[in-house]
Amino acid sequence: MNVLKNSRRELILAFETSCDETSVAVIESGRQILSNIIATQIKSHQRFGGVVPEVASRHHVEQILHCTDLALTEAQVGYEDLSAIAVTYGPGLVGSLLIGISAAKALAYAHHLPLLPINHLAGHIYAAQLVKPLVYPFMALVVSGGHTELVLVSAPNQFELLGETRDDAAGEAYDKIGRVLGINYPAGKEVDRLAHLGRDTFKFPRAMIDEDNFDFSFSGLKSAFINRVHHASQIGETLAREDLAASFQASVGEVLVTKTMHALAQYPVEQLVIAGGVAANQGLREMMSANLATNFPEIELIVPPLRLCGDNAAMIGAAAQVSLDTGAPAADLTLNADPSLDLVRY
Repeated sequence: MNVLKNSRRELILAFETSCDETSVAVIESGRQILSNIIATQIKSHQRFGGVVPEVASRHHVEQILHCTDLALTEAQVGYEDLSAIAVTYGPGLVGSLLIGISAAKALAYAHHLPLLPINHLAGHIYAAQLVKPLVYPFMALVVSGGHTELVLVSAPNQFELLGETRDDAAGEAYDKIGRVLGINYPAGKEVDRLAHLGRDTFKFPRAMIDEDNFDFSFSGLKSAFINRVHHASQIGETLAREDLAASFQASVGEVLVTKTMHALAQYPVEQLVIAGGVAANQGLREMMSANLATNFPEIELIVPPLRLCGDNAAMIGAAAQVSLDTGAPAADLTLNADPSLDLVRY
């Protein structure tokens, strides 16, 4: 197995605008974060119960240049110091993606710098590179509001999709049941907090857990949760929110962990990476760590710190360094957003 190594110093200015976070970062040699500016839009979208694409795009337009100036200032570098400019071009909301792409293309053209197109999901995976060197092949569980995927990374930028959700992503399910519990968007953090105060008393379904594949399904769990709450409301029964949250989280966690353990048994690796916004979930971290210690103590678990689990440009800069190291071609000024981009086509 080979450990990815950098033999030269590179400075990459990275942009991430795939959804509702405007982020610009400067990354050195794919390892060191010199700056990572994130302008959140959560308060703007909370009143709608989720992300409104048009609102997100307008916020990106307002924030992108300011975030760029802050990133360069905090890193204490200028455009003349940069090796390349990187940008997320998919997957994501097409309007949001286009704001980051337009800014990156303009700056790359103006300063004669290579333009590196980066897959948002690859960025989440390579956020682990900002924690410690990655050893190939390694396994990655990508869990976010829009994606739930098990990925085998056999070599730099070589991804094999082992399984994915057939309906709702895990993070999406968290937000939907959060509304039923009266929790503002995004609901994941509060559901996780409540879950640690309750018990798994409702025993919600564990969909596809015994099937001979690595795919996921959370739509049935979401429906079972909502139906149970609505039924209780109709008959005047009071349900403990803590137990509801604990039961929901136990179901999600057991499915994610069981599928991952099965994949690790079939594909020998030395490292397991948990990536994406749901990687911030403390319950999932605890369950995965405990099961890994029991079943595969030789495998190292890598989970980025909380600030690198959500959408951020530092992870895009880390992934861009891999593109530089592997000689991936730069994009030209015809680069466009690809809202349905997947890892296999990347």
